[in-house]
Amino acid sequence: MSNIFSDLITALPEIFVLGMAMFILLLDLFLKPSQRGLIFWLAQLTLAGAAVITIITHTPAVTYAFNGMFVDDPMSDVLKVMTYIGTAMMFVYTRHYLTLRGMFRGEYYALVLFAMVGMMVMISGQNFLTLYMGLELLSLCLYALVALDRDNPRATEAAMKYFVLGALASGMLLYGMSMIYGATGSLNIAEVGQSLTQGAPTYSMLILGLVFIVSGLAFKLGAVPFQMWVPDVYHGSPTAMTMLIGSVPKLAAFAMVIRLLVQGLYVLAVDWQGMLVIMAVLSIAIGNVTAIAQTNLKRMLAYSTISHIGFLLFGLMSASMNGFASAMFYVSAYVLMTLAGFGMILLLSRQGFEAENLDDLKGLNQRSPWNAFLMLIVMFSMAGVPPTLGFYAKFTVLQAALEAGFVGLVIFAVLMAAVGAFYYLRVVKLMYFDDPQDTSPIDAPTGMRVMLSVNALSLLVLGLLPQVLMGVAAYAMFYSMN
Repeated sequence: MSNIFSDLITALPEIFVLGMAMFILLLDLFLKPSQRGLIFWLAQLTLAGAAVITIITHTPAVTYAFNGMFVDDPMSDVLKVMTYIGTAMMFVYTRHYLTLRGMFRGEYYALVLFAMVGMMVMISGQNFLTLYMGLELLSLCLYALVALDRDNPRATEAAMKYFVLGALASGMLLYGMSMIYGATGSLNIAEVGQSLTQGAPTYSMLILGLVFIVSGLAFKLGAVPFQMWVPDVYHGSPTAMTMLIGSVPKLAAFAMVIRLLVQGLYVLAVDWQGMLVIMAVLSIAIGNVTAIAQTNLKRMLAYSTISHIGFLLFGLMSASMNGFASAMFYVSAYVLMTLAGFGMILLLSRQGFEAENLDDLKGLNQRSPWNAFLMLIVMFSMAGVPPTLGFYAKFTVLQAALEAGFVGLVIFAVLMAAVGAFYYLRVVKLMYFDDPQDTSPIDAPTGMRVMLSVNALSLLVLGLLPQVLMGVAAYAMFYSMN
């Protein structure tokens, strides 16, 4: 009995969020449209409650539950708290946008919370089946959210593309897992790792399984050559959904990479390092070069995401503790930058108008100097200009790759980062040196303006004090791996 009780305590944040998501879905049936604000506050309360539970039950130890299928360790706790913070910020940013477009409904909040349960299960999954269940719960919610604006043919098309390619990637990942299971005889990640250290029984089957697993993970991250869905889905989705797809799920995808490749298949590090090197180089090159040609801000940020994933892979491919902590630092910085970038697009959008083209940012400094300054910080951070958070994120992953001996690739990445700076600085040029095409006042709620200010300024503050976030990432990795 005590064993079941301890298992439930370990998974208490997931149980709480799941219960609240169901409650919100049911409550929405009984609320009038004018009372929908209650749903927003309940969703925020859910995130606050989950954060409190996660922090209270946190210990530096690694705890297993449900016969080793679920794990609670410092890495999972830190990533979950980051997920709550990112989702709470996203709710603040999207509320006004959804209200203007008639999408401010209970199912939006319920679907996001269900998706977050999927992310939390992915972060704590210690078994192939658990990871896959979390991934599918997240994916199905995202497909539905992309198509939430039912009257928008572009959104429906994006959802179909996302669904078809996502199903293909899930199949590849599942096939890879079945290969690993066939070679080791276990679905438990820790047992797979132990089995491999004792000698691989069928090396060829393991490598084949590894190729499929890495391919599935690359799709979920949006790395080349599995990046084809990213620009279309980012562009076609309502901006509120693009913000969700481009931000917090990357934390769960990162956790999944760590669980599978580092904790389960670390013995095959030499083999997966080579695959990650190719994907990292191609992602940085194709992402940065293609972004230069974009005139749509959402598509530009989509290709920017691909290049950021390339830098994230630089930390992972170093296959060292320093590299993994740097990658965690990078993905955290990336989520903050993405939320701020899309937050500005939502701030400038209004009823019947999507501020998604680069020309829509022309003369922003004349219309609103403060918002132009915030966007300047975001663009500088994404470009990796010191002293912003983005600079230290790039610096740490490249330093880890340098220590691992990838000197030539680090030089290449630095050169491509310089190329990438062009399209970020172009946004700054449009805001400060061009005349505005749109002179209408920026109408946005105070809460959204305050959140965007805090979000953008945090990129500057954490850039000046990077040891705060880096220390958290290093702590999470060290205590989770030992």
